[in-house]
Order: sequence, then structure tokens, then C-alpha cells
Amino acid sequence: AQRENVYLNVLATAVSAAERAGKIIRQMMSSGNLEIVLKGVNDPQTAADRSAQVTILSVLGKRFPKLTIIGEEDDDIGKLDANLPDCIPSETVLKESCPSRLKSLNEEDIVVWVDPLDGTNEFTKGLVEHVTVLIGLAINGEAVGGVIHQPYWGYGQDSESDANIGRTIWGTSGGNIGGLVIRKTASDNLVLATTRSHSNESVEAAIKSLGASEVLRVGGAGYKILLLLEGKAHCYVFPTPGCKRWDTCAPEAILRAAGGILTDTNGKKYSYAKDTNYVNSDGVLAALDPNVHRRCLEVLNLSKKT
Repeated sequence: AQRENVYLNVLATAVSAAERAGKIIRQMMSSGNLEIVLKGVNDPQTAADRSAQVTILSVLGKRFPKLTIIGEEDDDIGKLDANLPDCIPSETVLKESCPSRLKSLNEEDIVVWVDPLDGTNEFTKGLVEHVTVLIGLAINGEAVGGVIHQPYWGYGQDSESDANIGRTIWGTSGGNIGGLVIRKTASDNLVLATTRSHSNESVEAAIKSLGASEVLRVGGAGYKILLLLEGKAHCYVFPTPGCKRWDTCAPEAILRAAGGILTDTNGKKYSYAKDTNYVNSDGVLAALDPNVHRRCLEVLNLSKKT
């Protein structure tokens, strides 16, 4: 009998888990009881973050007990909900072809990075389109598989039914992408995506040195990477510590699947090994076109020296 492909099974289950988490986020938002707690300055957490994470951990942990799962809401690790109904893995993902290097993986080889609600700051202010659920799969320290679920995609577009709201994008570095048509940016002038809620002097200085014709200030790493994939921005620049591995693992994997690149602002790749430091201490620079990434990197490095 053919051995079950562990990697595709984990990715397919992550897609279903992210969609279930998205439903919970919508339910909690409409109930109006967000129970906002400040974890730090400008770093809110809500009941939706917590419930979404318990859901994802429970779904993945139940099916794949040997996975290493690292989630943003670290108090919840180990709090599994045994009563959650089983999640059926996404059939679409299971039918995908899988790069040969990933075919013989075991559960123990995969580290899962989870941000149950990326863009919480925006979520608490009602900017729901910025919100994503992120599940990234790392192998040997590299971001390989990613799921980005947008719980509010299509929200308010004359659809009363919850069934038509939300979309899920998934991908494998060196493999395929699903859920999205990749578009190149039409504009020749640099369009840049950066933080909405965590700006500081170094962010503003970098934006100035890059001379962007347009700056999109939006919440959440997942949402910014989607802007790159849909051709709405050329690059995502955040030259300061602040985001963490669970913010970038899934987006980086999907961006790489599309031929793009995500590094720190020195051009170095981040490690997603389980014992790594969680903080992306040298910021983020990402682009769908590697040439744009290279040019931005050159400008940023020049401006650091002056």
C-alpha cells in the first residue's frame, strides 16, 4: 500500500483548521464579547485569538500528536479541546502533487507556527479585512508550507450567508499555490506595504529612502503578503523588530511558492526551527519579484550606512 503523505495531510488539515478558526472569529465578533486584554503596549489579545488557537491546536494535535506546534498565545499550548469534532482534511490539498523532497517526511520533522488571529489590533477597531489566520509548516528550519485564511473576505458584499464569506490561500515552497490567482503589480512606481499600528522612526526613514510613490499602511503580516501576491504592492517593508516567526512562516512559504522572497532587512533568511528565537529581530523585507527585493535591500543597506 502507498504510504500516506504526512506533509500533504498536515497541510490539508491545517486548511480545514484555519477555516474552522475563522468561523469562530466571526461568531465571537458578532457576539460583541471580545474580552480584550492588553499583553503589552499596542499588543491586544481577544477571546477570539484564544478560542481560535485552541481550535487549531486541538485539530492538529489530535490527528498528528508528534507535531511540534508553536502558537502566539503561548498560555494555550497544551490546552486541547478533546470534544472538538474531527476536522476533515481539505480534499483539494490532498489531491495536489507534492515536491519529492517532502514525500517521505514524518510528523516529527514538521514544526507548525500558528498565529490564530493576525491583525488583532485592527480586529479590535473593526478593520476586519486585515484579519488573517496563519498556519505555517517548517521543515529543517525553512518555511515550506503555508495557510492564510481571511475570515472576512467578501464580507458585506450583499451576501447574508456565512457560507460565502472568507477564503483560504495555501501553498508549498517549490510546489503549488491554491485559492488565489497571482498577479504582478501593474504600476511602475514603487508601491510599498508597511505597518499600520507599529510604526516608528526607522520605519518612516526606510519608507523615505525607498521613495515609494504610494504607501499602504495595513495591519497583519498575512494581509501584507496577500497585497504582494495580488499585485497591489511591490514590497512589504518593516525594518524594526516586532513581528514574530508565527507572523511570517505561513506568508513566507506561500510567497516562496509564488517565486517571491522574504528575508530580514539584511537579506538573511529567518530560521523556523523549534528552538529558534521567536522575534524577527531584524525586521522584514518581502517582494514577489526577487529583483524588487534586491533593489530595496540595496537602498536600505545604503541608507543604514549614511
